[in-house]
Amino acid sequence: MSAFPAVAHAPAARSPIKVLVADDSAVVRGLVSRWLGEAGHEVVATAPNGRAAVDALARCNPDVVLLDIEMPELDGIQALPLILAKQPGVQVVMMSTLTQRNADVSLRCLALGAVDYIPKPESNRGVTTSDGFRNDLIERIRVFGAARARRRPAPTAVEAAASATPAAPAVSRLSGTVTLRPKPRTVAPPRVLLIGSSTGGPRAVGEVLEKIGAATLRRLPVLIVQHMPPVFTAVFAEHLGARIGLPAAEGKADERIQPGRIYVAPGGRHMRLSGSAADTVIRLDDGPPVNFCRPAVDVMFLDAAALYGGATLSVILTGMGSDGTAGARALVEAGGTLLAQDEATSTVWGMPGSVAKAGLCHAVLPLPEIGPALRSAIAERV
Repeated sequence: MSAFPAVAHAPAARSPIKVLVADDSAVVRGLVSRWLGEAGHEVVATAPNGRAAVDALARCNPDVVLLDIEMPELDGIQALPLILAKQPGVQVVMMSTLTQRNADVSLRCLALGAVDYIPKPESNRGVTTSDGFRNDLIERIRVFGAARARRRPAPTAVEAAASATPAAPAVSRLSGTVTLRPKPRTVAPPRVLLIGSSTGGPRAVGEVLEKIGAATLRRLPVLIVQHMPPVFTAVFAEHLGARIGLPAAEGKADERIQPGRIYVAPGGRHMRLSGSAADTVIRLDDGPPVNFCRPAVDVMFLDAAALYGGATLSVILTGMGSDGTAGARALVEAGGTLLAQDEATSTVWGMPGSVAKAGLCHAVLPLPEIGPALRSAIAERV
């Protein structure tokens, strides 16, 4: 892979975060509204169903919509395209309980334009007592509200003319650059493709694999850690298999990995690797979370670095936090190749930003360019 220009990123803009909460449970609407208010956010409207949520958009102009999947009159998946058509750019976060049906619907909603989903406790009592749900909710509102503020339309010509200070060239607003690593010297073909992702990852992973293509992916196994709860990871693997046209499933304990197959770390368990590069076996680990995550990207990356050395090809896609950075360092120090998604196309530039700022990447690319770059890296070393 050739070297790529350094990538610059802009500072996050500050803006009040306005939230619309749509859920058929009055208890949930009340609790969520109280939590968000206590966290300093502004709940501008609540709605008991999707129809009311769509009708409320014009008068409340939210930054983020929390949209329950199961609601009367108009459910979440029916309301989602109407909301996005009526207010393009609004950040829609789906809420659903942990069932296979809801996992399937949530992933379909991501494909339709929702930015994320939040697993919701099954009962109102569970919602009331779950600190995890509350904290997860507040953090997502903070992140997606900030993202919405950054992506608001630029001032109109009239507004710009009213300013006494001429606008500076776009390049002057950039706050820094990313230093890229030189191309690895190894001539060994990659023997495994590793992918780490979190928030916004399901859609990004699917696009990357689709652009690599099934014909190229048949040459090596694909191992994925996507931060997801149990149930969701199995459905995510099914969606990937149907989209790419290759066998895809959660990794199983003691399973030997094979070229042309996609393995997704199961929710709630670390996916480890043992054996050798020629005979790699999956080990599932119920140990403590790493970087607050289980499965964790670092766990898989560190094992892969020890087994495959310079024969690894890896990518960090959109996601919150910094999971994957320690493992990425081990991979590149062993001679492997690492790519990361750029800030402009990431839902959240946490994980890819962390490896990029650490100087661990051989390329930092927009999402549409990652699949072709990986395809070339696989093809040119066969």
